[in-house]
Amino acid sequence: MNVIDEVLERNRIFVKEKAYEKFVTDKYPSKKLAVLSCMDTRLSGMLTEALGLKNGDAKIIKNAGGLVISPFDSAMRSLIVAVYELGVENIMVVAHSTCGACNMSYAHFKKEMLAKGISEETLNIVGRCGIDLDEWLEGFKDTPASVRKTVDTIKNHPLMPKDLEIRGFIINSTTGELEEINCD
Repeated sequence: MNVIDEVLERNRIFVKEKAYEKFVTDKYPSKKLAVLSCMDTRLSGMLTEALGLKNGDAKIIKNAGGLVISPFDSAMRSLIVAVYELGVENIMVVAHSTCGACNMSYAHFKKEMLAKGISEETLNIVGRCGIDLDEWLEGFKDTPASVRKTVDTIKNHPLMPKDLEIRGFIINSTTGELEEINCD
């Protein structure tokens, strides 16, 4: 049985046993909070636990690095929806220690893509479509600076109201301890 079939089997059990009942809530975050964080597996369960959040308390938005890489990317879109549609008034940007995005580069990904059968021609076509793969797949070298940049992008976004509380943090990937980053 492959991994996806195992997941589907576990899902059938979850539904049959009505394990979903403890997660029933509505779409509005009760704490009026959105958290933008990294998709790192170490944070899958720990992030909400370390923040003292239960299901329904906050909107959790995850991507590689916990970044807003451009003013109109999907993370920013999700935050705008959270504010205007779901009543979010507070945003936490939570990066983490030893993040893999610190080492991301297009040069690495290009080598991996070519090894998995993506042609050089395809990569060139993507580049001609206006996507700068060097920039799009670049990570960051300085986690606090990355948090400050993301917080700044959110705070100064032309579609974001000025009365939001937006703060940045780095969570320790092992202990869950939060360090607030001065973003002023």
